[in-house]
Amino acid sequence: MMIAENLQKIRATLKPDVRLVAVSKYHPVEALQEAYDTGQRIFGENHVQELVAKEEVLPKDIEWHFIGHLQTNKVKYIARFVSLIHSVDSVKLLKEINKQAEKCGRTIDVLLQIHVAQEETKFGFTPEEVVQMLAEEEWKTCSHVRIVGLMAMATNTDNEVQITDEFETVRQLSDTLKGRFFADEPSFKEISMGMSGDYLIAQEHGSTMVRIGSQIFGERIYTK
Repeated sequence: MMIAENLQKIRATLKPDVRLVAVSKYHPVEALQEAYDTGQRIFGENHVQELVAKEEVLPKDIEWHFIGHLQTNKVKYIARFVSLIHSVDSVKLLKEINKQAEKCGRTIDVLLQIHVAQEETKFGFTPEEVVQMLAEEEWKTCSHVRIVGLMAMATNTDNEVQITDEFETVRQLSDTLKGRFFADEPSFKEISMGMSGDYLIAQEHGSTMVRIGSQIFGERIYTK
């Protein structure tokens, strides 16, 4: 019952237009099933092997999001079913997703990962890099990929002013990219930012989906 109660509490704090991605990495299928039974349909996984294993046994109407760093050689394993890839951080990866999506006869939605955190361990384009990448227009050859927005992680800090500034940077960047490159694409509207510790701030600064794990499932039950 704890998972159901946790989900109810979190949902009560979300704005109507903000979707909840239940981050389920390292948790067993029984925990995901419990969340599913409460009506949760969007689950986010960080590791390809774990995602594939869970997809095989859990209900087929789940919307699977890949939210971790994705290696190009792993794309082929999730291309047939993944609903959204949050973590596109290079043109090379974008092209590989396009290649594998075409093989599956699909168009895969993706988010461009933006690096705004003051941490070198985070992946993603800087705001300047993403503008340059889009301006070069190589992405337009990827007819089986649809860029629907941005993803970002704030710095892991208790400084709410810094977190707010980073999220606001992403929202302003989204507005800029929308006007310059995606003005005729209504699908470019998503901003994935905000996790267990900062999602309330994120949704005040444009987030359309929040990625929450520990507040739903508790501490991870097993590790990789």
